Amino acid sequence: MNATLGSLGITIAFASVVFGMVTMAVGLRTRDERLLGLGRTYAWISLLGSVVAFGFMERALITRDFSLAYVAQVGSSRTPALYNFAALWSALEGSILLWALILAGYSVVVVEKFRKKLDDPMVGWAMLVMFAVSIFFFGIMLRPIFGWQGPANPFALIDPIPLDGPGPNPLLQNNPLVAFHPPMLYLGYVGFTVPFAFAIGALATGRLGEGWLVETRRWTLFAWGFLTAGIVLGAWWAYDVSGWGGYWGWDPVENASIIPWLTGTAYLHSVMVQERRGMLRVWNLSLVCATFALTILGTFITRAGLLGSVHAFSGSGIGPALLVFFALIVIVSVGLIGWRGDRLRSPGRIDSPISREGAFLANNLLFATFAFVIILGTTYPLLLEAANGERISIGAPYFDRMSVPIGLTLLFLMAVAPALPWRKTTGETLRHRLQWPAWIGVGALAISLLIGARGFSPLMAFALGGFAGGAALRTVVIATRRGGWRGLVGRTNGGMIVHLGVVILAVALAASGSFVRQGEFSMEMGDSVELSGRTITFVEPRNVDLDEKLRSELVFEVDGSEVAPAIDRFKVAGLVILDPDHTSDWRANVQLQVISLPEDDGVAVVRVTVQPMIAWLWVGGILMAVGTALSAFPGKRRRGTEAVSAVPGVVSVGAAP
Repeated sequence: MNATLGSLGITIAFASVVFGMVTMAVGLRTRDERLLGLGRTYAWISLLGSVVAFGFMERALITRDFSLAYVAQVGSSRTPALYNFAALWSALEGSILLWALILAGYSVVVVEKFRKKLDDPMVGWAMLVMFAVSIFFFGIMLRPIFGWQGPANPFALIDPIPLDGPGPNPLLQNNPLVAFHPPMLYLGYVGFTVPFAFAIGALATGRLGEGWLVETRRWTLFAWGFLTAGIVLGAWWAYDVSGWGGYWGWDPVENASIIPWLTGTAYLHSVMVQERRGMLRVWNLSLVCATFALTILGTFITRAGLLGSVHAFSGSGIGPALLVFFALIVIVSVGLIGWRGDRLRSPGRIDSPISREGAFLANNLLFATFAFVIILGTTYPLLLEAANGERISIGAPYFDRMSVPIGLTLLFLMAVAPALPWRKTTGETLRHRLQWPAWIGVGALAISLLIGARGFSPLMAFALGGFAGGAALRTVVIATRRGGWRGLVGRTNGGMIVHLGVVILAVALAASGSFVRQGEFSMEMGDSVELSGRTITFVEPRNVDLDEKLRSELVFEVDGSEVAPAIDRFKVAGLVILDPDHTSDWRANVQLQVISLPEDDGVAVVRVTVQPMIAWLWVGGILMAVGTALSAFPGKRRRGTEAVSAVPGVVSVGAAP
């Protein structure tokens, strides 16, 4: 029943999006408002079908229906309930099912948001594009039809039926963040479909002014916010399980998430220039299309099985399909932008490089360069192997060497850009607005030197972090003085909260990466050691027998707190996983990992890692999430933007949203 009804749900969803796309195309061609209005019905049917498929896959996992190949691959009678639920997205087919469900959900939210404007050709084109994207994802999950089936069919059957399964990868069963990190990432990835769809709609209809930006700004913001939360949760998860103090290793799949985040961040900045001055139209359209295309490229990297990664799914036939889909998106986007090139000329220009629009342009170039550096480092091994069969890997040293100067320059621009007025400025204005932020930066540098920080890069990060944080704090203080707590609401001031989060995160990255202390110690019960001012005492070993694994813990006391790193032996898969543990305060985290358990001599070996400011990484991430939410709501009424020159066939707006 699970296979039959789950496959039926996918088939219904696929048929609805096919009919939806055809109906939108005919409605747009004939200008039939009744047909355009049917898009709402087809969107709801696709959501219903995807919910049915998702529900029956979860039912199959909960009831241990090992007749499904997917359940036989990731299910187990010994898997705890939380990890059994999250097993749905722990492998290829289930992750595509989750992607399709979220995409159907976004489609419904769009048609409900614009239910009174479904006869608008731009909305019609946006829905057509979303249905087209949905066709791809539902299509690759189809059960066999006329001798063909999708390469990611989650309801394929297996024969003979096994009595039990191995459960999810043990690395996906040792931290509850597996239930939150992937869905957050997917909400971000899939969310970028909406601004992409409206960008294509703007190009198709010729309405290339600022109207489409108004319609999609919040969609982009929420997608970016979800992706940000997903990346931060992933770093937190990595720190909890790595055992050596790592939270970001420039893994190919980590890189696949940060690349669209960078281009999305660039767009959120440059879109303000277009809304205010009518500039950067081609650039903004290119960024929106590139961000969506890069989510598909990231999906290809994750699921094609071509790059080695602790995150990657095993290889399958889905790789070529994703690559063709990515190429199609690029070709269509570039073709439409080229077709509309003459009508995308900006009526404004940058009057002075020392202006807010000049700073935003520099900011965008840095984000684009950063994204290119990561794309090159991630895909170069693939390109080289395809060219001559040579296999190489590009590791963290390349990414660190390239990213540090870009990151420091971005911190500087974060401080200066909010203080710059539009069009041009004077030295007196800059001095007045940057005086206190500059002194805060100097103070941050002095404090860093006093507490013993050394090294050019971390010291520059602390100084520029203080500078940028001071500039953001100055803006927030002025806003709250004028409007109370309501002064925090709105794009400008919410954005400054995001900036504060980024500054805290950047300073924590510099401190934790530059001043980490680590050591391995052989200890008997009752022994104590010291590292970086922390006292670690070995209390006792203990064993815990759980349904799914045998857990061998070593109990330590770290400055009065109990820490219990362990070695887990999974009963079904037979795999051994090291499970570190840590304690933290506002100054530093102390993480312990078992290297070897006590043998006959009673000696255990443990690795101790002390890193400053780890907790501030998560504080910065929380502030970024709060700032994103505040940015999504309209703040105090703003002065209207400068009029955008009229272009034939172009819809323009005269005021910022």
